[in-house]
Amino acid sequence: MRRARPSQAQDFVSAQDVARVAGVSRSAVSRAFTPGASIADDTRRKVMAAAETLGYQVNDLARGLLANKSRLVGLVATKPELGFRTHLAAALTKALIARGSIPLMINTGQTPDELLAAQRALFGHRAEATIILSGSPPASFVDLARRNGQPLVVIGRSEPDADHVEIDNISPARQAASLFAARGFTRLGLAGSRSATSSVIEREDAFRDEAQRLGVQVLAVRGGESDYGGGRDAGRQLMSGPERPQGIFCINDLMALGVIDHARCEAGLQVPHDLSVIGFDDLPEAGWLSYGLTTFRQDPIEMADNAVALLDRRQAEPHRPPARVRIAAPLVVRTSFVPHQPFPADIIVSHKPHA
Repeated sequence: MRRARPSQAQDFVSAQDVARVAGVSRSAVSRAFTPGASIADDTRRKVMAAAETLGYQVNDLARGLLANKSRLVGLVATKPELGFRTHLAAALTKALIARGSIPLMINTGQTPDELLAAQRALFGHRAEATIILSGSPPASFVDLARRNGQPLVVIGRSEPDADHVEIDNISPARQAASLFAARGFTRLGLAGSRSATSSVIEREDAFRDEAQRLGVQVLAVRGGESDYGGGRDAGRQLMSGPERPQGIFCINDLMALGVIDHARCEAGLQVPHDLSVIGFDDLPEAGWLSYGLTTFRQDPIEMADNAVALLDRRQAEPHRPPARVRIAAPLVVRTSFVPHQPFPADIIVSHKPHA
């Protein structure tokens, strides 16, 4: 069959191009690509042969809009390039594509103009559902999703009338304080962040509460953002006093890496000989040999799978009560802090870098 080129007015192969090459009607092409539609076998073969020759792909977006179901799922995040969020976004896009959805990544930005443009992009494209990745995006996205009747899943924050995927922030933070105390540490540091999202606050409060219960002193500081630079800033504050902490709990891994680099490169300390550090996330960098960070693991694949499952359940049962899925965060032991042995059953001992 001779390859026919689409018209010069377009840069894609249309269903009309397929119909012309196959010698059938435009509606026959549509029926050939619609499961269960009535079409003669010979006609279907002609259509499929023409489609293969031309490299035709069904315009799922246009088909979805005609059916008032776009199959777009909005993923809303502030600074999606930062830390654990990048791995969660990657896991969500894979899970949504496997589901047959089209992920639409929305970076909210931080200025009013950026936020407005992000809202227009999300709701102007008629996304059929929204997943909010963290506590940073403003509540206006949640309100607009509700007003547009979209199924809504929030991850790492709390919103009324929404389905939730939550990581257990409290138990790990308490465990960090108790593990430090069990090593005989009497001066602890807490490297927090001025972002003060719900997850950050839960980790900070739980660590302080457990340390107080155990009678252990805590010096708590907040760096800048929840990133590497914020960790270096927090480390500088924690180690500038006359009595530096023996162990520091960081609210995420990026900050922990910043704390470790400040300790080694600017304060002249050895980790863990002079200072022990525990993080939260288990980023790939945590397993790098230069860091060997002991940390609590968030599993982005497990979180993404649960978020997609909640979307499926919500679409099947629109009026059911909101659901909450809470996921454990086990401790992964490397070299930046080693607890007293024997280790509890829920602790993972890792001597290998991330693959």
